[in-house]
Amino acid sequence: MPQQIFLDVDTGIDDSLAVLYLLASPEARITGIAATAGNVPAAQVAANTLAILDLGGAPPIEVALGAAEPLAIPLRTTEDTHGPQGLGYAELPVSARPLSARTAAELWVEKVRAAPGEVIGLCTGPLTNLALALRLEPALPRLLRRLVVMGGAFNHPGNTTPTNEWNIHVDPEAAKEVFDAFSAAPADRRPLVCALDITETIEMRPAHLEALARAAGSAPIEPVGPGHHPGWRSAASDPVIRYLTDAVRFYFDFHQLYDLGYLAHMHDPFAAAVALDPALAVTRPATVDVELTGTLTRATTVADWAGMWGREPNADIVIGTDPAVFFDRLVTRVGALARRLSQEPA
Repeated sequence: MPQQIFLDVDTGIDDSLAVLYLLASPEARITGIAATAGNVPAAQVAANTLAILDLGGAPPIEVALGAAEPLAIPLRTTEDTHGPQGLGYAELPVSARPLSARTAAELWVEKVRAAPGEVIGLCTGPLTNLALALRLEPALPRLLRRLVVMGGAFNHPGNTTPTNEWNIHVDPEAAKEVFDAFSAAPADRRPLVCALDITETIEMRPAHLEALARAAGSAPIEPVGPGHHPGWRSAASDPVIRYLTDAVRFYFDFHQLYDLGYLAHMHDPFAAAVALDPALAVTRPATVDVELTGTLTRATTVADWAGMWGREPNADIVIGTDPAVFFDRLVTRVGALARRLSQEPA
């Protein structure tokens, strides 16, 4: 039976690849999606998500609008990383799919209560909606089959401040509420945390885009590089490949601008892959908490690896993987999805 996945996203570039990866995976069934303010405002996140569902040929999936602001601080967005609309250089038609009449927190609770012990929650954005859902249903840590979180940095520099990862930085109060609440989860249901320590080893490069185009049967194969003008747009025959080329190229340009190389860290699709197959990850248990008051370290995720706090572990942190295996799966699955969709009658 397919695994039920409830997604909580702030759909920018890598979130969109996570959605496409899940749509391309026969063992996944997305039961609902919460749109979280983060990379762009919540309304734009929702619009992006609905458009990606159209692009990926998704069946009807309930998408709910999340909170417009973090729990305690003003919203900060990151259009410089993901583009003015959150999808890089890509532009997609406005979707006709409706938004849910429920809030994102209500949808979280509804979907998990309806299938206790069966739903995997996957959060690739700030944790605002999940924190609000926990206030409505404190039993969520025991009702979920598992929670997978892309967020945090432990033995690794931050990507927003010297110690902060973006998703936690946007709403640290929500992140702390979530980690505190999941201290009640059974040991076999502790959250799987994909932090920068591991996701910054998931380096997508132009060769991966070319491999996706070949897998999809798209033409022409379009090599991209730092010499491309920002106004250049893909002419790929396949709509999914055309979207990916224009979206990910913006991400390449962003990483190049910050001297990280002409590459893109695929944080969110990796978390999606781990949600479906935890065997992709080597993990280590730890007690995770979030600093809220430090002048220099606010929003830092802190892991007590050695049990110095005297508290039981509340997370399994991913510490190792094989990026080549992940990218083989990404190329194979998303390429096959693109090929199938292009062959369907209009």
